[in-house]
Amino acid sequence: MKKNDRTDLCSIARAIDKIGDHWSLLILRDLGQGLTYFDEFQKNLLIAPGVLSKRLSTLVSEGLVRKELYQDNPPRARYVLTKAGEDFLPVLAMIMVWGNEHSSPSGLDTQLVDKSTLKKISPIVVDAKTKEPIEFSKLTFAGGPANSAAKIKVLTERNMPLAAVN
Repeated sequence: MKKNDRTDLCSIARAIDKIGDHWSLLILRDLGQGLTYFDEFQKNLLIAPGVLSKRLSTLVSEGLVRKELYQDNPPRARYVLTKAGEDFLPVLAMIMVWGNEHSSPSGLDTQLVDKSTLKKISPIVVDAKTKEPIEFSKLTFAGGPANSAAKIKVLTERNMPLAAVN
């Protein structure tokens, strides 16, 4: 993962650096669907073992996945989502919704359904306080309590708010 000198100014850039690449997204998806073993990921993703090992190591070092040894001789491990990894799953759901809309030329091929009822669900992004759907055209980015001097400079240059109003 390549970091640049703008990464410290943007939580989106930092998040992308943590996640890595498309393989990492697919590994997180598979973990969210209950896969836990190296062989399961390799079989499901058709990914080279070296690439898979590197991506899993990165996800572990970035705190999205935890490696748990379940056998000593030979050493065998399973992989489990951490709280940070679980918190990323709704992001994957929204990527899937976007993909269904804009990247499925033959039509809807994957749906989210409730496990117990198998009824289709349609996720949307809502405001936590008001529970209203978020209209991104009405939003802008603002600084936060941890603004650095460099971030304040960029926000000021772009005429963006330095902080949210409560």
